[in-house]
Amino acid sequence: MKKIINCLIFQLILCAVICPLQVKAQQATVQPKIMVVPFVKDGEDIRTVLEEDADKRIVLTKVKEAFDSRGFTTVDFWGKLKAGSVQAAMSDEQQSDLKSMIIASSGADIYVDTEMVINRSASGNAVKVIITAYDISTGSSLSNKVGDSGKFYTDDFGRLGSKAIESCADDFLNVMQTKFNDMVQNGKSLNMTIGFEEGSQYNMNSEIGDEGFTLGDLIEIWLEENAFQGNFHVQGTTATKMIVDDVRIPLKDSKGNNFTVAAFGREFVKFARKYGLKITRNVVNNSLIITIS
Repeated sequence: MKKIINCLIFQLILCAVICPLQVKAQQATVQPKIMVVPFVKDGEDIRTVLEEDADKRIVLTKVKEAFDSRGFTTVDFWGKLKAGSVQAAMSDEQQSDLKSMIIASSGADIYVDTEMVINRSASGNAVKVIITAYDISTGSSLSNKVGDSGKFYTDDFGRLGSKAIESCADDFLNVMQTKFNDMVQNGKSLNMTIGFEEGSQYNMNSEIGDEGFTLGDLIEIWLEENAFQGNFHVQGTTATKMIVDDVRIPLKDSKGNNFTVAAFGREFVKFARKYGLKITRNVVNNSLIITIS
């Protein structure tokens, strides 16, 4: 009886130690919302490409199913594309960039660009599928893989595409989830370039405000206060330019929406106005370019 009681006590202690760790590990894993999108060449109409190619629609669906089977929340690109309300008020110029507009308005965290390449030969036909995951808010690549169906004597390219996806889905998803987990814990990475308009009265050595700091000092202090967990790295500073090759921003804002490079730029505008500085901003993928007048 004493041995049984001791064994029960040991199990209770073990559970008290391990169970909280398991709960903590589960809480640390935050899965992103994902949209799977087709690769299209410049000038191609995305609706025509999908409507006229059933094989590409099958591959797109199979990639989405791979995410669904792992418990990810997915957004249906094909459904969004077919929704007449999305296209109703768009001009011809806007229609040409319909893919980007759907991605931007999807509410997803990540989009997965999916390309199918068909190879025909006398020794059998094969399909390669190229998939690349991008963070929507910064454009950073999170994972990329090439799946290969192998050669078969068949013209069922949808089925070959499915086999190609199966060959690489697990590795692709594991890498993507690892990168996303890192963003949750350490923030998303972007880079900043801060320079001056020709003829500007300011440079990085200009003393600004009443505290005796140079403009370069004040920018670094602002980065310390506004980078996610104060995490940033200045590659180099001269009188006319500061290059910040890695500054982290949070994954989400206070409302739970994706925190974007543009949003970080707006915070910099508030800082600039405080010191009477006029700036222009440009966002290129995960780069924020600031020009001080």
